[in-house]
Formats: sequence, structure tokens, C-alpha cells
Amino acid sequence: MIWRRKPMKDLTIGVENMTCASCVARVEDALEAVPGVEGAEVNLAAEKAVVHFKGDPDFEAVSRALDKAGYPVATEEVVLEVGEMTCATCVGRVEDALRDVPGVVDVSVNLAGEVAHVTIVPGEVTAQELARIATEYGYPTKVISGGNQTSIADRKAEQAHKLLNQIVLATVLAAPVVLFEMGGHIFPPLREWGYRVIGEFNINVIEFILTTIVMAGPGRSFYTKGFPLLFKGKPDMNSLVALGTTAAYLFSIISTFAPGLLPAGTANVYFEAAVVIVVLILFGHWMEARAKGRTGAAIQRLMELAPSTARVERDGDVVEIPTEEVRVGDVVHLRPGEKVPVDGEVLTGDSWVDESMITGEPVPVEKTPGATVTAGTVNGQGMLTFRAIRVGADTTLSQIVKLV
Repeated sequence: MIWRRKPMKDLTIGVENMTCASCVARVEDALEAVPGVEGAEVNLAAEKAVVHFKGDPDFEAVSRALDKAGYPVATEEVVLEVGEMTCATCVGRVEDALRDVPGVVDVSVNLAGEVAHVTIVPGEVTAQELARIATEYGYPTKVISGGNQTSIADRKAEQAHKLLNQIVLATVLAAPVVLFEMGGHIFPPLREWGYRVIGEFNINVIEFILTTIVMAGPGRSFYTKGFPLLFKGKPDMNSLVALGTTAAYLFSIISTFAPGLLPAGTANVYFEAAVVIVVLILFGHWMEARAKGRTGAAIQRLMELAPSTARVERDGDVVEIPTEEVRVGDVVHLRPGEKVPVDGEVLTGDSWVDESMITGEPVPVEKTPGATVTAGTVNGQGMLTFRAIRVGADTTLSQIVKLV
């Protein structure tokens, strides 16, 4: 059976660079301005957006709109090993087959290496689905790398670790600046000692060097993100941080190296203000990354409720296949104690199913022919066979994950 593209009304995408409610509003405005879009729902914690289209989704238009707004679509690369390609025509067929899959952004197939590099929108399609589609077109394919849909928590943990390193570096560099400037106000003898032993100009130069390193190193992202959005007329929190710290930094530079340009008595340095803002905002981002990591972990635990394999009837035999390969209409066999792989309607058997992980109800529910079973629930002591009615992203469990 050759896979055919199915009509789709919604497009779920990951969105980068969102840091606050204002970012969410800008993303929603950008998405709703795309022709054919009926509405959009943006989730800051999950860094995702669900775009509702009147017809088939136009990913390219959505991607262009978000790029222009400064919030690019999150993508990842999947690497596939594609066999039995013999000529450029085969390459074209594989590229066309994969490019037509909803959620695929770009495809590049290498004939000599028998490798396909596919850029996808996480959550819209999996590496296993791409491999299956290419195989159905006559080119046996297997996944080499990529397509991990349960890496939200790991990705945020890595981001939090990186931010923590930046905080430590920024704090170490900022400490002398803050200690002397603020400490000098609290304990004037400290300032007098510094001016006498090191010299006021030398102290200002040292503060300039330390502040420059903090802004160009740990705080660099504020300026690379904030100023472009400011120039586009759509400033965000990064723009505010960039403006405030840059103003303090530039005024302090003038006060240090060209004080004659300023009115008498106004040549003061504010390097400590710049570094304190950078450190505190980095700390806030670190806390945000940790919170999002916990959200990702919750999503991961939800996704792990569904089993990775299912036992289905194929050509008169019962075979075990990956859950992603179960199709609507397949007859699934469920043994005692097994998790239900997909949503379905019971055909034969009698059992009690624990649905507490979905409904919260602690008492198992009896399942007889005609009853429905839900992916992620646990079968009791009986044997069941059921017909799959919702699979993949259409199952109740997948819809819960999408809402989370």
C-alpha cells in the first residue's frame, strides 16, 4: 500500500525565542496574519503553537511569517539510510515522497552514500514514519539518527546547565565591579583605599574590561536577539535588557575615556548596573528553563504511558510491530497485564482495564465487545482483541500530550 497525504486542518510547530507573554502575543499575531489561518494557540511553557487552517496547512507561509517576526520555527534533522537507489530518478522519487509528508521542511538525498537528510517539524512527523513511507515506495529505509520526540526534558536540562555555567562566569566577573562600586557606597574607606592604591582611572578601566566580557560572553544573546527585534519595531524583553545595559555601558565608557564630553560633575560610571542586570536576567532564564524542563518531563511521562510495540493480525498471523506502524482498522491482540497501544473498539474477549492514568478513576472498567479502549491504559486478567479506531497523533493520549 502506497502512503497518501491526508488532509490536515491543524499544524503543530515548535517556536523559538519566546520568553514572555508579549512574545506569545506577537507570535499569535504573526500566525493569524498568514493567509488561510483561522486562529492560533501558543503555549509559552511548551514553546509550541497550534495553527488552525481553513484548508491544508501552509508550513512555508507560517515559517516565513515567524522568521520575519523574530521567532523561527524549531526544526530538527533526521538521517535515514535508503537502500536500492540506483540512479538520479530514484533520488527524485525518494525526495518527492518524503517532501510531500506534512511536517517535512526540507529533504536532501545522497545517492552515493545512500543517505537522506530530512529536516522536520518535531511533533508533526517521526523518523519511523518517514522510514516507513520511503520503504513503501520501494526503497528499504531505516533510521540512522534523529527524530527523538521525547527529548523536551533533556533539551531543557541541557539549556539550564548551559545557563548555569553562564551565570557562574558572569557572577565571577561581575563580583569585583559590584563589590567596589556598591561596596564603596556602603563602606567609603574601601573606595578611598582603591583610589589611593590602584587609581580611579585604572579601576574604571578594569571595570570596563570585566563588563565588556560579561556583555559579550554570557550576555551576548540579549543583544543578538533584542536589537534585531527592536529594529523591526517589535521589541521584546531582550530588547529592553539590551537597551538598558547598553545605555549604562556607553555612558560609562564616555565617563572613563572622554569625561570632557560630559557636563562637569556628571562623569560617573555605571558598569555595575549593566553587569547586575545581565546576571539577574540570566538567573531568571535559568529558572524558566528548569520550569520548562519539568513540563517536558511531564509530557515525557505521558508519552511513555503508551507501549512501544503492539501485537496485530497480519496475513492470518499475529505479529509484533512498532506502535507507530499500527493502522486504523488493524485487529490488535491484548494479553493480560499489557498496555493498550492505540484507541480501539473491543471485538472479542472480556476483561477489566485500569484507566486511572487517563481518567483518574481508581476502579478498573469492564470491557466487553463493543466497548472502547484507550491508548496507555492497562489491561487486567482477561484477553482482548480490538479494532484500532484512532492511531498515532489521533489517539486520546496524543491529544492530551498536545494540550499539555
